[in-house]
Amino acid sequence: MKTILIVEDTDLNIDLLIQLLEDDYRLLIAKDGGQGVAMALEHKPDLILMDISLPVMDGYDAARQIRATFPAVPIIGLSAHAMESHMQKAHESGCDDYLTKPLDENLLFAALKKYLG
Repeated sequence: MKTILIVEDTDLNIDLLIQLLEDDYRLLIAKDGGQGVAMALEHKPDLILMDISLPVMDGYDAARQIRATFPAVPIIGLSAHAMESHMQKAHESGCDDYLTKPLDENLLFAALKKYLG
């Protein structure tokens, strides 16, 4: 079973992702960017769902730090910001993909299939 690290600080969003993914993936949860980096280094997940607006360390910096150690792990940025500049900054920070909130389940599953098969 593939492991997904969810880095998200909002309980409602965490609960939604757990509901959508728990049957098919092993899920790890981090509630801030610093914890997300630590958990990624410890557990080496197959994919990371990274909220951009996080306490302690934002998703951009967390993605950069994770990418420095794991250049190939897919990181999907998640944000309520749909502007092109936010998407571009996420890609520059090391995110492979970017999904806007509220999450579209079909887009989420398409991204997971793209990166995890």
